[in-house]
Amino acid sequence: MQVTQPLASAKPNTPLRAVNLGALDAVVDRRPDGTMYIRSRQALEDYHDTIGQPLEHWAKVAPDRVYLAQRDADGNWRKLTYAQTLDKVKRIGAALLRRGLSKDRPIVILSGNDIEHALLGLAAMMVGIPYAPISPAYSLMSSDFGKLRMIVELLTPGMVFAADSMAFGKALYATIPDDIELVVTRNPLGDRPTTLFADLIGDEDTRGVDAAHAQVSPDTIAKFLFTSGSTGTPKGVINTHRMLLSNQAMLRGSLAFVKDEPPVIVDWLPWSHTFGSNHNFNLVLVNGGSFYIDDGNPTPPGAPKTARNLREIAPTIYFNVPKGFEALIAHFRADETLRRNFFSRLNVLFYAGAGLNQATYDEMNDIAVETTGERVIFISSLGSTETAPAALACTFDFGRPGNIGLPCRGVELKLVPNEGKLEARLRGPHITPGYWRQDNHTQAAFDDEGFYKLGDALKFADPNDPDKGLLFDGRIAEDYKLSTGTWVSVGPLRGKFIDHFAPYVRDVVLAGADRDFIGALVFPDIEACRKLAGLGLNATPADIVVAPTVRLLFAERLFTLAAEAKGSSTRVERLILMAEPPSLDKGEATDKGSINQRAVLGTRAVLVEELYAETPSANVIRSDS
Repeated sequence: MQVTQPLASAKPNTPLRAVNLGALDAVVDRRPDGTMYIRSRQALEDYHDTIGQPLEHWAKVAPDRVYLAQRDADGNWRKLTYAQTLDKVKRIGAALLRRGLSKDRPIVILSGNDIEHALLGLAAMMVGIPYAPISPAYSLMSSDFGKLRMIVELLTPGMVFAADSMAFGKALYATIPDDIELVVTRNPLGDRPTTLFADLIGDEDTRGVDAAHAQVSPDTIAKFLFTSGSTGTPKGVINTHRMLLSNQAMLRGSLAFVKDEPPVIVDWLPWSHTFGSNHNFNLVLVNGGSFYIDDGNPTPPGAPKTARNLREIAPTIYFNVPKGFEALIAHFRADETLRRNFFSRLNVLFYAGAGLNQATYDEMNDIAVETTGERVIFISSLGSTETAPAALACTFDFGRPGNIGLPCRGVELKLVPNEGKLEARLRGPHITPGYWRQDNHTQAAFDDEGFYKLGDALKFADPNDPDKGLLFDGRIAEDYKLSTGTWVSVGPLRGKFIDHFAPYVRDVVLAGADRDFIGALVFPDIEACRKLAGLGLNATPADIVVAPTVRLLFAERLFTLAAEAKGSSTRVERLILMAEPPSLDKGEATDKGSINQRAVLGTRAVLVEELYAETPSANVIRSDS
């Protein structure tokens, strides 16, 4: 369908750039107990059986089209066409087959996104060997390597790859047994046998690759992806070829423009997570597009790299997390060439991974209009590692952030009443069969009808019109009751809190279970607060959080937030500013930067008690002070 609806808020008379988005009309089956079953009226289109099939297809149909590109050490784009990629994948696949790797001895990849990572993963899937891309944070940001060690023990790999042993050496020595083959792109370990990646691409006889590929089925394990651990320890999610490819058919049903023109994306999102790998990487592969690996990210040193790449490569769809869009706004404002190139052929702005604040949504709309005279639709989706990931998708202009749309084609959504909310459960060919070697977690993840329990609560944007989509209504496991018996919906309140204190808050943990009121442990945006305080680079986070101007601003905004509350379930009465960031090793933060609420409340129990002391300490900022 052609999206032409006017924006409800910022610029109601500005035209929306036309884009082909598929219809997802809701069919709702309401049961007497309040349970609802929702599906799309449109059928799911056919899809490939294995991930190697689209690679072979595009190598034949568009052999000279750029498939993968990455900057080299000199800053130039190193490119591989579809034909070149297939040739390398087959030769690597032959080398992997010689090593007798299997689901019981899979490949583990420790390093981040690069061409070698892509080739190794594609080769493994081509010949039916599972691989597991592991978040680099577990190797580079951890001091005890506890999560990485747990993952290695669970998987029992037969091969481990890291781009550079100088960066990953400590993790390799600490967690990888001596009998496991190590492969690196550069800087082999001096005192341990190490295979260079280039040696995997030899003059191998690839006839065995074709035979192995013929044995791969839709139910063959393609990869293991690990959950972020935001509600516990990471779990190894089994990803089959059926999951990955049915999910791409679901995406083609919503992002229908990818069938009209091969997508071009510039993307940094980690391949150790389902958004970057299954969603984005596979979208390019299945639809014959071009993937430019972005060496940037949403950090002060990373955002300029992303801006440089977007100045040169014009994407047809742009994926990012909300912090990524926030980080780019200043670059868009300062650089007309960047703006014009970025918006020149852009169909969709797409965010996921967290809630987008209204200010960023409006700013991106303003920049688009000032640059092109048109708005570009800004949409989102909902899913998880277990759902490959897209389960719900928004295919219309809602006019503000937050709408996650309707079930994709082929997806069954079940909404179950749960303590006044609607708990979401999902069924379809894109759902994982379970967790690797963790049967107890698998059994707990599904209900008696075979629906995967997502753990999220959803609500209708318009209770009288399901076709207007659904909104995220919090994580069931995070919600709690105050001592009065009143339920606190943590997810929506957390989002409202961060929006209200923007740009001075990175995250917040809401306390109050069995207490009289809600309190908050706040992780401030240290750089934004540093500017507010007028302090130099030598000032520590501990100096910044006690600066009078910082405390005054937080007190004023806490007062106005409390004044807007309609009751105790949405009124935050006290907060403490955290000088120490959330710890990865303690389980407070996940590898992608999200917060484990339960872990923070446990490890910082002393501060929670300080929040609720009858006579608050000087650290506590109160809404009534």
